[in-house]
Amino acid sequence: MSVKRWRELLASERDAAALYDRLAAAETGERRSILEELAAVERKHAAHWEEKLRAAGATVPDRSPVSLRTRVLGVVARRFSASAVLPIVERAEKADASRYDTEPDAIASMAAEERGHARTLANLVKGGKPTAVEQIGRRERWHRGDRSGSLRAAVFGVSDGLVSNTALVMGFAGSGASRSTILLAGVAGLLAGAFSMAAGEYVSMSSQREMYEREIALESAELAENPDEERDEIVLLYRAKGLDRVQAEQLADKIMADRDVALDTLAREELGLDPSALGSPWAAAGSSLLAFAAGAFVVVLPYLFGGGRATFVIAVGLAVLALIAVGGGIGALNGRSPARSALRQVLAGGLAALFTYGVGHLIGVSVG
Repeated sequence: MSVKRWRELLASERDAAALYDRLAAAETGERRSILEELAAVERKHAAHWEEKLRAAGATVPDRSPVSLRTRVLGVVARRFSASAVLPIVERAEKADASRYDTEPDAIASMAAEERGHARTLANLVKGGKPTAVEQIGRRERWHRGDRSGSLRAAVFGVSDGLVSNTALVMGFAGSGASRSTILLAGVAGLLAGAFSMAAGEYVSMSSQREMYEREIALESAELAENPDEERDEIVLLYRAKGLDRVQAEQLADKIMADRDVALDTLAREELGLDPSALGSPWAAAGSSLLAFAAGAFVVVLPYLFGGGRATFVIAVGLAVLALIAVGGGIGALNGRSPARSALRQVLAGGLAALFTYGVGHLIGVSVG
């Protein structure tokens, strides 16, 4: 079974090398050199699988057939330019970047090199120019994303709490249940939803953080075991960003002079991770719990003071106002139209509440 898998991986690496050779032939100068080096890395990976096959006493094929995809991309690159197909190759590299993470017979550096290929291609696609996000980050150092995950958890939490508990309370109200029953249902929905959201967010964020920490730990081990290879990766990445070889090598030497700086750079450039902002499971869980409870409490509040038709109308009014506020806030945070986001939020929440109210009414009538 292992021999079959090794042959498949060998064919894949040989095909990748052939693709980079074809792309390099369609380029000139530094970009051609970068693509040729990517092809050389793929051939190095292929040599690893060849060695595994020989050690197992299996036949190593002299050559592997070039795939139709590689042939087509090569023709397009030669006819137009490598830039015409680099976005396609980049997406494929991103999809395959983790294929060696769980491959027991791969050496540790192979996974990092595959991820590095995806980052290098991304820089080639950009032509060495920073993205809009990077430009903003350089001009506006105060601009930060949601580094801990707490803001994302809070936004989803308050929206989910508002919509789900409004729908729940409306369902009980539609059934003609008493004030105490509606209040009990609302409080139960608030507590159950808040703690469920917090638990789910904690588990999700913990798993994500552990995965990121594992990748950084692997990168740290590779840096300790193969510093020259990691330096070459840094050089390749910065050449793809637009520096010439001499500048990239000088920068790489400065980075590699400090192990902490080197690890931070490799984590950011190869893995796309910020080691100082992996997210806090407790912060995400706490913000999710409080936000869900706040959203869910809106429709419960009127029933703390009374019941009947007037209380129902007040609850609906508060829910609509809260939906408008939450939707508008989400739109503002995302740089979208607050009015449009508010309308979308009201429609989604309103339809959910209307449906459960109707179901509750039908159940109440049939039971009555």
